Amino acid sequence: MGQLMQAGRMFTDTEQASLLSIAYNAIAGGVRNGIAGAIEPAHYTDKLRAVSATFITLKIADALRGCIGTLEAARPLVLDVHENAFAAAFRDPRFPPVAERELDGLQISISVLSCPEPMAFGSEQELLDQLRSGVDGLILEEGYRRSTFLPAVWESLPHPQAFFRQLKLKAGLRPDHWSDTLRVYRYHTEVIGGA
Repeated sequence: MGQLMQAGRMFTDTEQASLLSIAYNAIAGGVRNGIAGAIEPAHYTDKLRAVSATFITLKIADALRGCIGTLEAARPLVLDVHENAFAAAFRDPRFPPVAERELDGLQISISVLSCPEPMAFGSEQELLDQLRSGVDGLILEEGYRRSTFLPAVWESLPHPQAFFRQLKLKAGLRPDHWSDTLRVYRYHTEVIGGA
């Protein structure tokens, strides 16, 4: 494999290894020094410097340990991975900061997001009929409320109706909420790593 890309993959094995190393080093730096340290985007390939949005998911023994990311591409991929890995380890309010004893067992998964595309629909059923289980990540917006589910969430919510209703709950809406101002965007991800 080496530098050859498999069908459907954006990144070579070497690039994937670089991104996972960046994420791990940001977390290890936080554990040992309280800061993620610094990285220089100029030291990386054009593809790894491209402005991108990512989510970093951390697990220990397959149990969620942190997940933080960005929905809009606003900084180079290497910086987004660096910052989001540190944030997932130390700023996810659902979990205490990652401890040094957890580093060896930490599973890191990087989801690189495609540009979100607005979906057109006239009813909830029309929206559900368009969803691709296991493929689509969704962003829901209703006024100031916003939530997202990565495509990986389909593993625990495989049915479109349950997936969408839980996404509404995550946004602070009722599961049966519907309005003409509801906006939904679809994206896909390339997942790097094994969380």
